[in-house]
Amino acid sequence: MARIYVTHCTRKKDERLRTTGEAVSPDVLYTAKPTQRFMAQCKAKGVRWAIFSDLYGVWFPEVRHHWYEKDPGTVTDTEFSALLGDFDDKLNSYSEICFYYNPGRFHPLYAQLLNRSALADRVMRITHLWEIA
Repeated sequence: MARIYVTHCTRKKDERLRTTGEAVSPDVLYTAKPTQRFMAQCKAKGVRWAIFSDLYGVWFPEVRHHWYEKDPGTVTDTEFSALLGDFDDKLNSYSEICFYYNPGRFHPLYAQLLNRSALADRVMRITHLWEIA
């Protein structure tokens, strides 16, 4: 078993991709500075990472998706159940799940996800990039 670093998605995306129909990796789509810094730190440290998307669920860097618009406040109970199942399925092989977030901008959806996950005992919340090692 291994460790993975995960952070939540962001509203700020590369607007040029909105109408192209091009599928891209998360490091190309998400442009918010904190998210870019998270991905850069993970790459620099050579660690496994993923983004938790409000639409796609756990999104690994080798996977390509299209530009999308999905606010965490619009996730329905049915969608949440699917996202929770996706989180548990895709991260089940990891013994440690380090979830990076900013406490001042942590949407309740993500707290609920981490608390209700069958993997909750493996989740460690981190708030600083230096904790990525």
